[in-house]
Formats: sequence, structure tokens, C-alpha cells
Amino acid sequence: MKRKKFLTHWITTFVALILFATPIQTSFVQAASANGTMMQYFEWYLPNDGNHWNRLNADANHLKNVGITAVWIPPAYKGTSQSDVGYGAYDLYDLGEFNQKGTVRTKYGTKNELKQAISSLKQNGINVYGDVVMNHKGGADYTETVTAVEVDWNNRNQETSGEYTIEAWTGFNFAGRNNQYSDFKWRWYHFDGTDWDESRSLNRLYKFRGIGKAWDWEVSSENGNYDYLMFADVDFDHPEVQQEMKNWGTWYANELNLDGFRLDAVKHIKFSYLQDWLTTIRQNTGKEMFTVAEYWKNDLGEIQNYLAKTGYTHSAFDVPLHYNFHEASNSGGYYDMRNILNGTLVQSNPVKAVTFVDNHDSQPGQSLESFVQSWFKPLAYAFILTREEGYPSLFYGDYYGTNGGTANEIPALRDELDPLLQARKDYAYGTQHDYIDHWDIIGWTREGDGSHPNSGLATLITDGPGGYKWMYVGKQNAGETWIDITGNSSHQVTINNDGWGQFYVNGGSVSVYIQQ
Repeated sequence: MKRKKFLTHWITTFVALILFATPIQTSFVQAASANGTMMQYFEWYLPNDGNHWNRLNADANHLKNVGITAVWIPPAYKGTSQSDVGYGAYDLYDLGEFNQKGTVRTKYGTKNELKQAISSLKQNGINVYGDVVMNHKGGADYTETVTAVEVDWNNRNQETSGEYTIEAWTGFNFAGRNNQYSDFKWRWYHFDGTDWDESRSLNRLYKFRGIGKAWDWEVSSENGNYDYLMFADVDFDHPEVQQEMKNWGTWYANELNLDGFRLDAVKHIKFSYLQDWLTTIRQNTGKEMFTVAEYWKNDLGEIQNYLAKTGYTHSAFDVPLHYNFHEASNSGGYYDMRNILNGTLVQSNPVKAVTFVDNHDSQPGQSLESFVQSWFKPLAYAFILTREEGYPSLFYGDYYGTNGGTANEIPALRDELDPLLQARKDYAYGTQHDYIDHWDIIGWTREGDGSHPNSGLATLITDGPGGYKWMYVGKQNAGETWIDITGNSSHQVTINNDGWGQFYVNGGSVSVYIQQ
């Protein structure tokens, strides 16, 4: 039955690849065959010392050795200030090159340092994904007089005032860059709305009035229409904006020799434009450009709708799986582990799922705080790293720790995660057999394959008391002795003549067994 289930899964996946054949699927299959692992190489509280690109540069060889095959870098362009994490995007063409917003470097360093880091990554066979923040612009150079109406924050389709003029921060000249790379100047009509009237020092949600002005659609239907998120909201119905953002995306990809993108805040951006934008960048660069979208919603249906409306041209982060991990880690051992895959993207569409445990938004103290408790993180990482489905992402803050002070600190888990990364790199190959059938202890095995000597593994995780499971690892492994690569369990397991072994796990722990 397990083998039949496995074959059925991959036949379904193959059909999906044929039906929705795009460059993105090719990238996924290549990553899966090589057990690709992405790393989000930043966290929210990195020091504003301008040395992050240098740290990345020095870390490239280590990342290769532990099995990282792609790095997602933080937004590399000039924000509203030197300390901006990058999501308050000001000038997308300033990668730490021009004296703007009181600084040449960004929080992370200079453009030259960034290019050096990328060069080191490429020399180590590591792809680079750039963060794309194009929903909004912050830090405008001057205000403009704009006619607007107030709308309800909870129902953006409902106007709550008549028209009146406001002073909106919508003028962007980028004088420090002086037209290098682009001479495009942003004006109020390139935006849909804002949340600040400078003339009255008034915080309201304003929708601009003018020919063709309306919230973009289709976006998320939360709050009636979730086009507006923050700062000056970019109008993707405007033809000048559409062309300029395509010009920038092509420049960004070529200037940094990027291999792909992470798209920020996609539920606030016109879905059809994102498909058009990405298709254009791929055509202009002649590159595959693996792309993953951040559609932050604990709702599989909405994420699937987004993927369908964008033509299955890219992947999405598996936010529901993250919330399952979050719930399990905060349930005091009473989470039903049989439900860990329920409602997840990796269960329903594994080819399109980028799996993760935490990120810069979910970490303590941040806007989407929903962090997975540290005791459960090794279990969650074992889940995304040693199974066949999904493209896993490792969070810098989990690996190296965070700098958010005592209240918001996440401890470094490098010692706990390195064995799991090694397991993925060297052993997590071959047919998978699932034993997700117990409320406390669940497991799965990989039989290994001929392309990876001594490959194959058996993983057990539990949020409750320790115990064991009989699991099948393949008759070809009969007679072998398997040990726990994590060191959590001291049991040595001998695989019997039928290819089965009795594998043990300690309470609230993870064990990953490999051939001794």
C-alpha cells in the first residue's frame, strides 16, 4: 500500500507538471532531485553596521558545505533610512551606491560589497534570490496636493467622507541618483492611496480621486479590498507604472545576476500584473528565475486561488504548514500530530510549496508574530528537510539566532540543525514511506537510491512521550545497522531481512536514523 501510494503521488505530480508546464516547475524538480535547500539570509534585528553583505561573503563556503543551494537576500535597495530593513522601499535602483536618505550604504552594506557576496555564492554553486518589494513606496522627497476620500479601514470599498484635498507624500525625484539607470519620476497619479495628510497631520486611509483611480483588483478580498498596505500604494493599473516596474525588474535581475525572486506582499498586488511582470522578466533575461510569493494567509484556498490566478507561474510559501508548526509547539504536548499536514500547500500541491518554519515577520516582536517555540523547531525542520515534498527554506534567525533583545530573542540552533541539513544533503533520497498515524509519534522513511551512496533514512518526531515505531526502509538495506545522526537517541537499529526496523525517539524530540 505504501508503494502504491507513493506511485500514485508521483503520477499525480507528473500530470500536474505537464498541465502547468512553466520554467518554475523545472527549477523545482531540479532542486528536489539535488535536495535543494534555500536559506533566508537575514532576520529583522540584524545590527545596522553595514557588514551583512561581508558576513554573507565570508559564509558562502560554509553554506555550501552544509547543503544550502540558494540564498534569499534581504531587500537590497535604499529604504526610508539607513536602518530600514528594506521593506520601506524608497529607491529600488539604489543598491547602496548613492547618497540618499542620509546614507550611501544600506543597512546591509554597499553595492560593491553585495556584488562581492553574490560572486562568492556563485563560486560555491549557490543561487541567489532577490527580494522584490513593489507594493508601495516610502520616504517620498516632497508632498503633492491630491484630491482624496477617506475609506473605512475594515471595508476599503466604503467611503466615509466627501472629497477634499490633502498633502500626500507621493513625489519621488531621487536627486541623489541623478537619473542613473532610470529617469522615471513618481507622482501622485502613480499611486492609489496613502494613510497620511501632511497638511493636517492626520492619519486616515485615503483613496485618491482622478481619472481611472480605484483600488486595484484582483487582490485579496480581506477588508473588502486589501490593495492598500502601507506608505504610498502603487497603482498597477497605470501603464507607466506597469512598464517602469518591468524595466526595473529586468535591471535588478541583470545587475545582480539573480537566479530568482521572493515576491513580497502579493495579496496586496494585482494578481494578473504579477504574472505579466514575471513572464516579462523571464523573457527579457532569458533566465528561469525561480520565484516564490509571500501570500500571508492561513488559508489554503486563498493561496491556491492566487496560484491559479497567476497561471501557476511561480511557487508560494506554505503559510498553513507554518501555523500547524506554531500550534503544535504551543499545545503543551497535546497537539494531534496526525494533523500536521492538514490544510497545507505541501500536501495539496507539493510542486508549488516552499516550506518554512519561521521568518522575519513571524519572529518575536514582529507584525505577524507566530513563532514556533524553540523546543519544536528541530522537529519542524526535520519535517521539511527530510521529506520528499516541498522546497525547504532555512531561517537565518533560527540558525544563527536573533538580536532582538531579551524579549524577542531566538537562540541559535545551528548545532541542532546542522545534522538535519546533513541528512537532507546526503541521505534523504529514494522512495518515501509515511507513518503519520499516531497522535504523539509520527515518522517516515526514505529507502535511498543508487545515485547517493549509503543514502536512506528514518525520521521520528514526537510532541509527547518517547517511544518507537516499526518502519520499512527497503529490503535492499537488510542487515544494516542504523544510528541517530542527531545524537538524541543512543539506540542502534538493525534492519531485518524484510527491510523493517524498530526506531526509537525520546520525548518531545526528533531522531533521524542513517546507515552507520
